[in-house]
Amino acid sequence: MTSLLLLISFLYCLMTLALWWGWASIPIARAAAQSTVPITVVIPVRNEAQNIPHLLADLARQTYPHFDVIVADDSSTDNTVAVVRQLADGLPYTLTLLPLADERTGAPKKRAIAQSIRIARGELILATDGDCRVGPDWLLSFASFYTEYQPKMMTGPVTFTPPPAPSPLGRGTTSFELFPLLNGEGAGGGVTIFSQLQTVEFSSLIGSGAATLALGTPTMCNGANLCYEKRVFEEVNGFSGIDHVASGDDELLMHKIARLYPTGVRFLKNSAAIVETAPHASWGAFFNQRKRWASKWRAYDSWQPSALAVFVFLSNITPVLAVLGGIAGLIHWPMVALIISLKTAPEFIFLRIILTFLQRSRAVWWIPITQLVYPFYVVFFGLAAQKKGFTWKGRNLN
Repeated sequence: MTSLLLLISFLYCLMTLALWWGWASIPIARAAAQSTVPITVVIPVRNEAQNIPHLLADLARQTYPHFDVIVADDSSTDNTVAVVRQLADGLPYTLTLLPLADERTGAPKKRAIAQSIRIARGELILATDGDCRVGPDWLLSFASFYTEYQPKMMTGPVTFTPPPAPSPLGRGTTSFELFPLLNGEGAGGGVTIFSQLQTVEFSSLIGSGAATLALGTPTMCNGANLCYEKRVFEEVNGFSGIDHVASGDDELLMHKIARLYPTGVRFLKNSAAIVETAPHASWGAFFNQRKRWASKWRAYDSWQPSALAVFVFLSNITPVLAVLGGIAGLIHWPMVALIISLKTAPEFIFLRIILTFLQRSRAVWWIPITQLVYPFYVVFFGLAAQKKGFTWKGRNLN
């Protein structure tokens, strides 16, 4: 037993160091102003009346002018449509509102994105979510990177931020009065233990996805910051073949494009490209999101992402089993300490680098707590993911 646990920990250490090497090998991209490639920003939304004004305001402050925006409303039950219509006339860019009928579909977000792309005018599609925030050089960073390297798809960095302040709409505020109120970061939520742990955990996903992509084995990315050629989306037949899965508008699409263009998917390592989104305020919302993400595992047609998920699962059980073995007298405590160190030490180094890039250096101090909780978290979700069904945006999906 001791030898097996030590072997798994050693292999995990090597894997983490390989991820660190992959991340370090990605060059820092710089934004330049010479690009003129047209971009269509696609924002699928459902019940985002409180959040979408902030994102639309961020887009109004972009330094890159060659873009338009499509907001695809997926049958919101709040006043999202009214909010977008109210703001549209005061925006310095072209905004198209695409209301979608409330049809029964197992992949509503994919439907919203696909229908938006059909009417998109841009050469590049840049997808994000309605509850996200972006910096003024967000579009410029993607346009510059595309002009220099001509990738078929670009995955971008995403991190968590406290939730934005509630929108003043509905209290007599006009769209022209709204934008000055949105210049701040947003005042909701504050710093909580739950949000900091989510920030650390999410950074591991972003960093791992970027590193494996650099190592030539695409595994994961995030649909809150994803850019690809419209032509390539059509060339791979969009979401055809994966449209039965509720999630996967990001990773499963990336796998399709990577199969056709093995060197055509790149990670945009530029702080100007960072997208921020609010961490979950409740355990229930967090649970349902992770269940939704896990639902796409069954659709992988490549063994690498699934093998990685299984190995990470085993690696996180290993220190728990080592401690239990120590308590039972089956493993000597110095060996228990070695097994734990092989996992936590390289993990800390890797996560610190990612958090620093994501401009979340304060969250570094939460890495040890996350490492303490994470093995139980992985085991729980590894088992919970086997049961189908979750709630997303007020809908029950599989």
